[in-house]
Amino acid sequence: MKILSVNAGSSTLKFRLYEMPEESVLMKGTMERIGLDGSNLSIRIGDEKIQRDVVLQNHADAVNVLLKELLDQGVISSLEEIKAVGHRIVHGGNLYSSSVVMNDRVIHEIENISDLAPLHNPANLIGVRAFTEAIPTAVQVGCFDTAFHQTLKEADYLYPIPYEWYVKYHIRKYGFHGLSHKFITEKMTTILKKNPNLIICHIGNGASISAIREGKSIDTSMGFTPNAGIMMGTRSGDIDYTLISYAMKKTGYNLDKIDSILNRESGLEGIAGMSDLRDLDRAFEAGEEKVKLAFDMYTNKIVDYIAKYFMKLEGKVDAICFTAGGGENDTIIRAEVLKKLGAIGVMLDAEKNDSMIVRKGMEGIITTDDSKIPVYVVATDEELMIARDAFALLG
Repeated sequence: MKILSVNAGSSTLKFRLYEMPEESVLMKGTMERIGLDGSNLSIRIGDEKIQRDVVLQNHADAVNVLLKELLDQGVISSLEEIKAVGHRIVHGGNLYSSSVVMNDRVIHEIENISDLAPLHNPANLIGVRAFTEAIPTAVQVGCFDTAFHQTLKEADYLYPIPYEWYVKYHIRKYGFHGLSHKFITEKMTTILKKNPNLIICHIGNGASISAIREGKSIDTSMGFTPNAGIMMGTRSGDIDYTLISYAMKKTGYNLDKIDSILNRESGLEGIAGMSDLRDLDRAFEAGEEKVKLAFDMYTNKIVDYIAKYFMKLEGKVDAICFTAGGGENDTIIRAEVLKKLGAIGVMLDAEKNDSMIVRKGMEGIITTDDSKIPVYVVATDEELMIARDAFALLG
């Protein structure tokens, strides 16, 4: 059975076509700069890579070009072979705790909460509508990045603000990267052969940490928006909210400008002047002082959340997991974090850490045999999680 996983952004469309339940990738790729000059297509079929400029005035164009490529490249012989299209939907509010078939009611409900994710949900729905029109025989499935964290208890997702703000305006912690945290939880359940207690560190340009008890999320670092939690590539993470009004008075910037700075010019970028971990690693090894400072701050924040969740899990942690681009491949960040976890008995094996690089096909444990908590490097796969959920909904 062929299932298409889709992640539609405001000007991008990422996709993978899977053969299920074998979970083999038949074709994958990205379309970028949709609606802008210089729009382009990049696809991979096995070892073959195809790149070219293509006019994409809107998402409907992108969908039509994608489906034409699937047919022209002989990946499918008919659009009816695609039985479902799974869509990443960034925000499901408190309405959805699992993936669902996208009917008119669901689409309407997602539209009603789009102000919770104004840059993402409308773009996600454009993708849903475009594929619904292009492949009317396929089931459209919505997979929510917030759904996995709907198991948080009220005491953990509420903010200490007027309760009516939650009732009237739905202001609460939602958490994000749920598809990734769910995928890693399922993967570790298989590895450990139990419903595990985990601390998952999703470390990419955006980053979040979650506490998992017996296979369910009980807390996560991101909050009402993805800007909460640890410092990230360009996001500030947790700050004292009063600095916003203070900075506005001092700089003369309005709220939108300050919000943009906290999302796009802060975090590692704000301290070190760069956000790509590969560039930062080179500068760190060269001894650049601002990068050393940024890494110290960055790893402190990660350790703070690990320590917090260690206590929340009452010290009963089956594994700490590093995943996503940085977590999977950045040996320096992992080493600096683990060096600060000695108080809870985590012991780094430097040789193992240096060898565990997912892009080179290496996953596994990076701690010593006598470490009280094993630390795993494991690859995440949000697109595969989407395909699995869509396949499961088809029965």
